[in-house]
Amino acid sequence: MHYAIIAAGQGSRLRNEGIDTPKPLVRLGGVTLLERLIGIFRSRPDCEAVSVIINPEVQAFAEASDSPLPWAGADNLVVASTPGSMHSLHRLSPLLRATGPRFCLTTVDTVFHPAEFDAYLDAMHADTQADGYMAVTTYIDDEKPLYITISTPAESMITGFFDTPLPDARHVSGGIYALPVSSLDILDDCMAAGETRMRDFQRALVAAGMRLRAYNFSRIIDIDHASDIPKALSLLSI
Repeated sequence: MHYAIIAAGQGSRLRNEGIDTPKPLVRLGGVTLLERLIGIFRSRPDCEAVSVIINPEVQAFAEASDSPLPWAGADNLVVASTPGSMHSLHRLSPLLRATGPRFCLTTVDTVFHPAEFDAYLDAMHADTQADGYMAVTTYIDDEKPLYITISTPAESMITGFFDTPLPDARHVSGGIYALPVSSLDILDDCMAAGETRMRDFQRALVAAGMRLRAYNFSRIIDIDHASDIPKALSLLSI
C-alpha cells in the first residue's frame, strides 16, 4: 500500500488564532501532525511507501528550527504551493501510479485513533467487492462537513456526497481515502474540467460507478482551529 499525506495547506485559521507554526508542524503530545501520520503509516505491515506534499513555507520553517525534519521517514517529498487538496493529490499522483494498485490518502490535519485506522485498512484488504474505502463518522464537528448517503446500513456503499444535510445522511466524510490507482484517471478528468475541491473528486468517483464502501470511525477530528487540539488529544487518550 502506498500512503500519502497532503500537507500543503496554509493553516490560515490557526494563524489567525495565534498559532504561528505551520499546520503540519503543530504538535500533539510532543509529536507533529506530520510525524504522527508518517509513524502510523510506517507501522503498517502493508506499507510500501509514504509520499508527502508540503508547501515551501513549511519546508523553510522546519529547516530554520532545531528539530529534525518531520518528513524524514517519507520515501517521496513534493514541495509545491497548490490552490487546494485536489491539486495536491494531482501533484502526488505520478508517485502513486508508480507503485499501485491502491493507495491510502489523508490530509495532515486529520486525527483518528490508530486502532480504528488499522481495522479500516484490514477490512479494506479483506473486501473483494468494494473498489475503495472511505472513512466516515457520525461525529460532526466541522464548519463545512461533507454529508454522505449510503445504500443500506449492512452494505454501506456510498450513493452520494452532499454539501447540505439530507434526512438519510447520518455520516460525514472523515478525510481518509483508500482508493485504486484507476481513480486517478477520474482525478485527471476533474482537473481538466476545472474542478477545484476534493469533494468534487469524490462526487465524480460515485458518478463514474466506483463502488466505495463507507467505514465508520467513532470520531475523526480536523485540526482547523486552536480549540480542536485539546479535542484531538482527548480522542488519542482513549
